[in-house]
Amino acid sequence: IHIPKFFGLLESLTYLNLSRAQFQGAIPHILGNLSKLQYLDLGGNDLKSKSLQWVSGLSSLQYLDLSSADLSEATDWVQVTFKLPSLLELHLSGCGLDNDPSPTSVNSTKSLVVLHLSGNGLSSVPKWIFSLHGLVSIDLSYNFLEGSIPDYFGNISFLEVLDLNWNHLNSSIPNSLYSLNRLQFLSLGNNQLQGTISSAIGNLSSVTQLDLSVNQLNDQIPLSIGELSSLKLFDVSKNQLNGQIPLSIGQLTSLEKFDVSENQLNENQLNGTFPLSLGRLESLETLDCGYNQLEGVVSETHFSNLTRLTTLAVSHNRLRFEPNSSWIPPFNVNGSNWVTGILAQRISDVMPTWFLNLPTQFKHLNLSSNQLRGEISYLNVRNIVDLSSNRFIGPLPRVLPTLPFLILSNNLFSGSLFELLCNSSSEKGMEVLYIDKNLISGDIPDCWNHWQQLPSTLQNSPNLIMFDLSENHFIGSVPAWIGDKLSKLVILSLRSNNFDGHIPHKICDLQFLQNLDLAHNNISGVIPKCFNSLSAMATTNKTNNFVLAEYVYTNAIVLNALLVLKGREDEYGSTLGLVTSMDLSANSLTGEIPKEIGSLVGLLSLNFSGNLLTGNIPDSIGNMELMESLDLSMNRLNGEIPPSFSNLNFLNHFNVSYNNLTGQIPTSTQLQSFENLSYVGNHLCGPPLTKNCTSKGIPIDVANNGSSREGSKVNWLYVSIVLGFVMGFWGVVAPLFFIRSWRHAYYRKLDHVGRKLYVSWATMGM
Repeated sequence: IHIPKFFGLLESLTYLNLSRAQFQGAIPHILGNLSKLQYLDLGGNDLKSKSLQWVSGLSSLQYLDLSSADLSEATDWVQVTFKLPSLLELHLSGCGLDNDPSPTSVNSTKSLVVLHLSGNGLSSVPKWIFSLHGLVSIDLSYNFLEGSIPDYFGNISFLEVLDLNWNHLNSSIPNSLYSLNRLQFLSLGNNQLQGTISSAIGNLSSVTQLDLSVNQLNDQIPLSIGELSSLKLFDVSKNQLNGQIPLSIGQLTSLEKFDVSENQLNENQLNGTFPLSLGRLESLETLDCGYNQLEGVVSETHFSNLTRLTTLAVSHNRLRFEPNSSWIPPFNVNGSNWVTGILAQRISDVMPTWFLNLPTQFKHLNLSSNQLRGEISYLNVRNIVDLSSNRFIGPLPRVLPTLPFLILSNNLFSGSLFELLCNSSSEKGMEVLYIDKNLISGDIPDCWNHWQQLPSTLQNSPNLIMFDLSENHFIGSVPAWIGDKLSKLVILSLRSNNFDGHIPHKICDLQFLQNLDLAHNNISGVIPKCFNSLSAMATTNKTNNFVLAEYVYTNAIVLNALLVLKGREDEYGSTLGLVTSMDLSANSLTGEIPKEIGSLVGLLSLNFSGNLLTGNIPDSIGNMELMESLDLSMNRLNGEIPPSFSNLNFLNHFNVSYNNLTGQIPTSTQLQSFENLSYVGNHLCGPPLTKNCTSKGIPIDVANNGSSREGSKVNWLYVSIVLGFVMGFWGVVAPLFFIRSWRHAYYRKLDHVGRKLYVSWATMGM
């Protein structure tokens, strides 16, 4: 549906809102005739414009929103929009804008108050912004801004909103920002900011939302944080902060969300006790201090005034929860509110039945990373259940049919998926299900018919981006429909099961696949040559996987996944989109490594170890210059290590041991840095091995074996010893084994000698 051109004929029109009306195609330039138009909103459509020259006719315009329109070819967007004399608000989010090619100084409007340019391709903050001294709101989030946060922001004295979230800024927080005493919203999260949080932060007297999460900030949270009397949101999670939570937090009576979770850097983490002053925050709804080193006792006093609390997460600390046995939580458990179930770290006990039989319905239940055991038959939880990393046994629990998030990873649940998947009736249905690392067995049931969020069959789930069935007991061949039906898969892990058969060629159709893990199965056949069609692995640009980006943007959730790289399992979150890996190790794959593998130049980790691969190592693997981990060990590969491996300058894990490789190890900074164990079990020579090479690149001891008889004499000596032992041993044992009378006589003789020795020993004892 295109925007009707007759709108351009309504010359007296002052207000036009066509947002999110599913319009497509080019924006009709006839709209530029509306000289009296003051408000124009075309945002949220699928529109395109190669030039914004038509906007110059909108001389009365005060509000312009073209968000989501494709303006990637409209290089005149700055020059045109900033000449509008009355423009107050400009919204161009998600328009494909790049850095402004125009001069640094533009003839800009002095009236602009709101400038929103989020979700574009800007790599630096446009300098012309700092000539707009009347700006009240600036949104540059979800771009590619690099380098330092410019000091000039401090000169925009009327600024109330500054959003630089989700960029690549890597400086410290400039002191000039702390002078913006009108600032109400400051978001610098999801960057690479370093340094400390200055005590001058107390000058931001008007700030209500302060987000510094997912950076590399260090040192302590300053005491002056208690001076931010209007603060409603404080998030410094996933940094490298240490020291104690300041007691002054208790002064923030308007605070609704307090998140200091996951501040980890080696041994430096947030520590100390759980402050009693947190109990004075009567407006608090979310409290998250998880994954730190807080210690001591938590009692009901800490929560006495927290009547609005809906989310409490303090797992992975050293806290002990010791409430009075008659304690009744003050939280509002009516309607939509409840608190997460986790209060302490490493609880080791049987799951109490009274807890599971509470009459009130939970909103979230998080009991992850403890040592809880026992069976769970039913969970009365409405939104999120996380029981991962415990010792629960028995069949998978029954859940509410409307539960969207169920995480049961890393337990001892057993049996089939059938009861959970096939006997659930649902109005809304499951959105996220983690059951990896359990003892689930049998076939994958194809009966998702009650789960409307996952279509009637798993094969019809085109929006699935992660499929992880690792460490279970699934059998059968790898389903070919995965490549045909799950077209948006980014992560496919069938690791540690009992899958057999060949790798289906349909896997090659997964153009967004970044992580393929089929390790530790019984898969046979050859490695498909069509792997070179896995385009997400064949690009060095790690920012183009819009499937992950769309998921994060739409759900406001960072996808987490456990990946095995370099022989170690780690959890990846915000950096997941930067990781590409392929692991086919510990199977029964045969044939040669296809040279087409070398076209996957975006791979960071490649593991083909523990198979039956033969032939030479393809020289094309040397083209994979971003490779950090390469393991081809325990195969039947022959020939030399290709000289092109000298190009692999980022290798920090390398193993070609136990093959039939020969010749000299290529010279490079990386290949000579690995230990001998990376090369053992071959006929290689040259550094880092102590075995030297001849001028022809042959190990000296191998060359000597071809021309000297000394080695053969030594070998014959050992052979004669072995033969003598075998003949002597069987000369005695064989008659006893085959001739019954000899065997009986031999045992009688042993018995007689034994009795004589016993009598002698007994006599000596007397």
